[in-house]
Amino acid sequence: MTFIKRIIARSQSPLSRQIVFWLFVSIFFIEAILLIPSVKRREQELLGQIQEVSSGKVFWLITDIINEGRATNQEFVARFQELQKLNPDILGGAIYTVDGQLMGSFGESPQLPLTQQKNNKSKTFYNGTRYDVVWSAKKLPVNYTLILRHDTEGVRVELYYFILRIIGLVFIIAAFTTVTLWIALEPIVIFPILQLRNDLIKAGEAISQDQETPQFNSATIKRQDELGDVISAFKKMYGQITSAISKRKQAEAALQVSLNEVEAYSQALNHELETGWEIQKNFLPTQLVQKNGWEFASFFQPARQVSGDFYDTFEINNHVGLVIADVCDKGVGAALFMALFRSMLRVFSTPTQLRGQSSAILQANQPIDGGWIGDNMSTNLVHLNALQAVSLTNDYVAENHSELGMFATLFFGILDPENGLLTYINGGHEPLYIIHANGGIKQQLKVTGPAVGMLPGSNFKISQTYLQPGELLFGYTDGITEARATDGEFFSTERLKTLLQPPVSSANNLLERITIDVLAHTKEAEQFDDMTMLIVQRLNNLFFNVVPADN
Repeated sequence: MTFIKRIIARSQSPLSRQIVFWLFVSIFFIEAILLIPSVKRREQELLGQIQEVSSGKVFWLITDIINEGRATNQEFVARFQELQKLNPDILGGAIYTVDGQLMGSFGESPQLPLTQQKNNKSKTFYNGTRYDVVWSAKKLPVNYTLILRHDTEGVRVELYYFILRIIGLVFIIAAFTTVTLWIALEPIVIFPILQLRNDLIKAGEAISQDQETPQFNSATIKRQDELGDVISAFKKMYGQITSAISKRKQAEAALQVSLNEVEAYSQALNHELETGWEIQKNFLPTQLVQKNGWEFASFFQPARQVSGDFYDTFEINNHVGLVIADVCDKGVGAALFMALFRSMLRVFSTPTQLRGQSSAILQANQPIDGGWIGDNMSTNLVHLNALQAVSLTNDYVAENHSELGMFATLFFGILDPENGLLTYINGGHEPLYIIHANGGIKQQLKVTGPAVGMLPGSNFKISQTYLQPGELLFGYTDGITEARATDGEFFSTERLKTLLQPPVSSANNLLERITIDVLAHTKEAEQFDDMTMLIVQRLNNLFFNVVPADN
């Protein structure tokens, strides 16, 4: 009963069944390949035996005819009919003269045609049931060619039984080999694998339920083969896992302590960042400059609690300074440099005066697009002196903080509110647009110098233009055009330009139009850059207008 149970257990093993099945199939397949040439060889042997027997009868009959004396062709044919009696396998034949003429036939006619023989070898024809053999005149002791037809039914039957014997032998060999392997698999492979499987289940339960190490049955198996390596690897793996779990528990305890500390630090840091944001907001104008006949509007949204974008409007000797800038990088570092850039531009723009005669100074510092367009020399000089703040700020940052790699792209313009003259430097910033009162871009205020703070001694060219009544100056940072939707699509410069085409009633009207479209594009998507806009409009009629900054 135990033996039967073990046999049943082996039969239920998928691995055993697969190995045994493929072994059996492999043996059978190999023997089947070898069977084909064996059958062909056996067939040739049987046909050779038929031909050999017939050759003996033919030569005996011819010798007997020759010994009896000269015989006519008809007598010769008649004597050859005796071959059917001498060999029952001969069904018929045909006799030809040397020149190929049919001299006579008997019994079933052969299908093999007579051909001119180039050698003494006989030609044959075999179709499975009939076998035709040719004896040429060169082969026989008489000047005749003989073709005999044989019945090969016996050959077919013999081949059939031959194949059955081979198949039976192959089956016995395959079955014996398969059963032997199947019996050997259980103690050598299957039983150790099943033990290892049970141990894996025990190990999983012990790990998942945080239990003590169980007793592993496979631990008693000592083998010097691949399966033994797997069992050793399992034991090593379990030891590593339990050791890692123990270390993990210790780390979790330490991590919880650290987490509490980090949480406390994070709360303190958030408080500091909030404080930093409040401080940074103080660097941005709470109320834009107020000038009769002018309207100012702004928008600012940081990507983080503190940012690197900033804008500014301030008075310089009855003129208005306009700044929009983008400090590289984000976060606290950018915010600190934002404060530095803003402060230095304000400080350097007020007291700075170039030395020398006014005409010579203006001649040496002509705008990039050729000649001063301002009618008043003193106005041009005020603008030129104020814009020296860009070069002074650049040299200070590049010489004292170059190792930090911080710089800013900025637009700094000086506006004469009396006539709309705008003198400016664009240090690597996005081009600003002058927009017609009835919509559409009139002019782009392109780059006139590099970004500020990169290299000491950088050359910043100035340029001039006029804002006519009703026209607007629109400035922005790249956070507007690179604002991302939830699918990652940018807002784009092209889309921004389309918003500048319709007629504009006021600076606030244009600001609201662009802000609504940008926020509808981004929705809840996280933004990676600050978004800033500054709009200045020269009104058609003169009146006092106060516009608070939109922070």
